[in-house]
Amino acid sequence: MSTESSPRPGDRPSIILAIMIAWLTQGAAFAADQHTYVVGFAQDTLSNDWRTAQVRELQQALSQHPSIHFIYTDAQGQTAQQILDIENLVMQGIDLLVTSPRDSKALTPVIAQAYRQGLPVILLTRRIESQDYTLFIGADDLAIGRQAARYLRQRLANRGRVLMLKGIPTASTTINRTRGFREEISRQGGLEIVAEKTANYLRNDAIRAMEEVLEAGIPFDAIYAQSDSMAHGARMALKRAGIDPRSIPVIGIDYISEARRAIRAGEQEISFTYPTGGREGAENIIKILRGEPIPKDIVLDSIMVTPDNVEQLEPLF
Repeated sequence: MSTESSPRPGDRPSIILAIMIAWLTQGAAFAADQHTYVVGFAQDTLSNDWRTAQVRELQQALSQHPSIHFIYTDAQGQTAQQILDIENLVMQGIDLLVTSPRDSKALTPVIAQAYRQGLPVILLTRRIESQDYTLFIGADDLAIGRQAARYLRQRLANRGRVLMLKGIPTASTTINRTRGFREEISRQGGLEIVAEKTANYLRNDAIRAMEEVLEAGIPFDAIYAQSDSMAHGARMALKRAGIDPRSIPVIGIDYISEARRAIRAGEQEISFTYPTGGREGAENIIKILRGEPIPKDIVLDSIMVTPDNVEQLEPLF
């Protein structure tokens, strides 16, 4: 027979108190650590509002931890520069690397090398072509693409021509948002992608892409824009051409303030919330630096925003 006994009811408060003290002591030890941990974020570009918001959210969350020094770089939309930025951050001796790869294939070697050398790596919203990373945080782009296709199939009664405005061709977000959409419309047919234009998640690029489509006289019944910034650019081009955006179903992704206004005005039918992952990134950076276990992947929720729930959901910025 075991000589150990279960805690008596009267012992429970002291046990709970001991656990709380241990937890607070651990946190205090981390905060009081004289060593400064340097976290480096190699961002793709800061010319995109969403990408800037991602950096700012992570920066703000980490500012609550005095022992962490946060630095970031701007590759200005250049893959070669982002590779160089990562190499420079590693050479500076950062303690943890955060990045959102512009090119999932081209960035794989440099990220994998850093990871294999023992540097923790967090990928925010964009993946690489290997498992050589510590943690990925992002929404399910395949699922978003499929849901967008299902919406348009129902909206157009399974008959229509879709103009697709794509993001950065080499980014995993673009690849999966395109793949999910194509897979879904191919299951039952009816919808046809009549044109695919790359607009790099930027308003101005979307304006030019839309103008090219309109000048070419390509007919379309709906627009699937892989970001709300591109959806906004498309609407601007339509208005310039004298076309009422309310006459064409428009889908966007990210759910920024422009999208909310457009949905309210009937100029955009739906959007999808798309968290930056900055807050979750900060939470897991602390865990990694403390040596706590974390999962390999964290999938963030994405909600379809419609006129029915637009007033209940706050835009990203």
